[in-house]
Amino acid sequence: MNTLRVARTLQSRGLASSQMLTRAASTTTTSAASSVIPVSNIEAQWETLTSKEQTEVYEQLLEAQKRDWKTLSIDEKKAAYYISFGPHGPRKPVDEPGSGLKVFGLTMGIVGLAGVAFAGIRSFGGEPPRTLTKEWQEASNEIAREEKQNPLTGITSEGYKGKGHVA
Repeated sequence: MNTLRVARTLQSRGLASSQMLTRAASTTTTSAASSVIPVSNIEAQWETLTSKEQTEVYEQLLEAQKRDWKTLSIDEKKAAYYISFGPHGPRKPVDEPGSGLKVFGLTMGIVGLAGVAFAGIRSFGGEPPRTLTKEWQEASNEIAREEKQNPLTGITSEGYKGKGHVA
């Protein structure tokens, strides 16, 4: 880059010819082309490359894809596919393989703790309320019949065969 910059400066001052500028540009291009990153096994290298190197590989593959696809090597085709559709960046899987069993185990542990907490709270609850006894519920059925509650579909309707208030 410095050679090209110096040649442009000299040309703007009238001290260099266009031939010198062309030679400097070709030297810069060949030095950039020599730093081409190999695309073989790009899947293993991609995460270790800097963003600048990733951009260079991407641009290199864009140029390669402009040619006939039959002339591309297998490595170039694989690299182009990996860069376009591979599991990196936003397409990287959130969960690592084997995490399903861990999630299942933790879920079952939490459900088990909830069951233990429920049983512990119930054990300190004491007797059930008197309105849950069978005698109370049968008395509620008798009151409902006497007061003719819900005559369309309930306990006082014709042909009723349900339990009423008895659970």
